[in-house]
Amino acid sequence: MTVAMLIIDMQVGFIGDEKRKDDVRVASEYINYSANLLRRSGHIVVHVQDEDVEGGRESSNYEIVPSIERASGDLYVNKKWSNSFWNTELESMLKERGVRYVIVSGFAAEHCVLFTYNGASERGFSPAVLQRGVIGEREGSAETLQRDRAVISHNVIGWLTEKR
Repeated sequence: MTVAMLIIDMQVGFIGDEKRKDDVRVASEYINYSANLLRRSGHIVVHVQDEDVEGGRESSNYEIVPSIERASGDLYVNKKWSNSFWNTELESMLKERGVRYVIVSGFAAEHCVLFTYNGASERGFSPAVLQRGVIGEREGSAETLQRDRAVISHNVIGWLTEKR
């Protein structure tokens, strides 16, 4: 089974301010650790970027925050809607690579992360939220998402990706 980790909207224009600095630091640590486990085992990491930032795709706001690690084999998807699957090539990219399990992470728990989770399920993927790997726009929204949806921890990802 191939796993894909989606890192959603971790962009300067959405979370680059001082207000979310601690949330970004914590989520980035969990995202980076989990993504590196998956990369080492040949799984897929996808960075999803929303062009609905101030200045659009050509601005520095569109850039991924520096705290998120990227690797040469990572994939990138541009989106215009909250659901990363809607009117993008994401579904075909994942299906071409044999992905069946999708881990969602990033920003914002109550919007794009939730809608992408639901979009993955609607398209026949088994989705889960990365525990402590999501940031909410509103206080408590990340916790609510993790309470109401399937969750996977970095410990379980480590166990699943061990060479047996």
